[in-house]
Amino acid sequence: MRQLTALDAQFLAMESPTHTGHVSMLLILDPSTAHAGAIDLADLQQVVADRLHLLPPFRWKLQEVPLGMDYPYWIDDPDFDVEYHVRDLAVPQPGTDEKLAEVVARIVARPLDRSRPLWELYLIHGLADGHVAMLTKIHHAAVDGVSGVELLSILLDSSPTGGDVHHEPSSESEPERPPSQLAMLGRGLLGTPRYWARAMKATPSTIPNLTDVPLLGAIPGAKSLGRTATRISSTFRREPLLLEQTALEPPRTSFNGRVSAHRRVAIGRMALADAKAVKNANSCTLNDVIVAVCAGAVRRWLIEHDELPDVPLVVEIPVSVRTAEQAGTFGNRVGVMTAPLYTNEPDPTTRLRRTSESLRSAKERHRALPASLMQDSSEMIHPALFAQATRAVFALTANGTPIWNLVVSNVPGPRTPLYLAGATVEAVHPVSVISDGIGLNITVFSYCDHIDIGIVVDREQMPDAWKLIEWMHESLDELQLQDNPSG
Repeated sequence: MRQLTALDAQFLAMESPTHTGHVSMLLILDPSTAHAGAIDLADLQQVVADRLHLLPPFRWKLQEVPLGMDYPYWIDDPDFDVEYHVRDLAVPQPGTDEKLAEVVARIVARPLDRSRPLWELYLIHGLADGHVAMLTKIHHAAVDGVSGVELLSILLDSSPTGGDVHHEPSSESEPERPPSQLAMLGRGLLGTPRYWARAMKATPSTIPNLTDVPLLGAIPGAKSLGRTATRISSTFRREPLLLEQTALEPPRTSFNGRVSAHRRVAIGRMALADAKAVKNANSCTLNDVIVAVCAGAVRRWLIEHDELPDVPLVVEIPVSVRTAEQAGTFGNRVGVMTAPLYTNEPDPTTRLRRTSESLRSAKERHRALPASLMQDSSEMIHPALFAQATRAVFALTANGTPIWNLVVSNVPGPRTPLYLAGATVEAVHPVSVISDGIGLNITVFSYCDHIDIGIVVDREQMPDAWKLIEWMHESLDELQLQDNPSG
């Protein structure tokens, strides 16, 4: 048995009839390189079965502690059934990107069954040009972005002939019998002293940094308490204050209210070489370019809907704090950066320059914070109150000032082609999560020579999400044109 951390449990606690806590990846596959020029459900199920010994989270299912007295545990599912988790379906014809994205939106809007391991794979037939797709769906309680990519890499090969799996499965043994409710109650009682010990240990790192804690920082008065604690701590320790964070107040937009149970997904692609050319011409990072491109696209959306604020939006940028030693450990090792998104800046080059400066400052502040801050802050709430407290804070931000306006995430991927059961992976589109108060998520994945885009929105708040794909291209084109006016 393996107990979830407080941060892992937070992704379970956020779930409600309108929230889901899983993340997905949509792979577009060319089956012409596969054996017999095709890939079917049996092929995908065989890939998973052959590599199951390398995919521990695929066997884990939740074992709750009675009365929520402690965080849940992962146990091996004694009734694991690969055929339940690996499924197939087809998109309505014609198999356009829009039709595919609509199917994906309906799948990701459905919660995972908590009585089974928290993942599903879908093989999706009927795409244009003879392509097929694979959609992964796995709970954030089991993996973060980096460990999710690690899991995906185990399913994929570096050549169409496969052969990347070198480890033989260990000898199969009967899974342990799930513990009884009485045994779990005993674990919960024993866990109570551990909670107080964890909370006491987490307090010194959490309280002075409350302004950087997403959920606790949203509670009225928490930021003032955090700033006061920072100054007192620095005075007694005679240390300089952490780099002061710019006072960022997210303005309300129509995608910052309560989300519905329905999603809309849009996918697209940009040329990696074009983004790198802008990066080199402006002496900034690729991430700076991507965030600035997103700012340009969201600016256009706000103008179209007569909602453009005269101040920047505030963006959440997830950051991995996983060390090399923690590779392959799964679970969550994440932090977040908060930065302005300069949708109020009309000039593309100025927007990129200001983006680069603000992200540099955000990175400096993030490096000055404890790497375990997200984990430590989650320890401050007792497990029995965890779900209610998490949902209450989300509701508070949806009805008042949001924590952030949107999420933008840039995930680096491999520069060489990958294969699934011999089929060439043509694209990898991330499909992430939204929540009350944050109804827009733009995540990109760089793969081979392109940047694959995945946009997730609330269906009611942003019915025209596909326009953001078009406007991201226009935003990148504007930056290229300003770098090369004669071109």
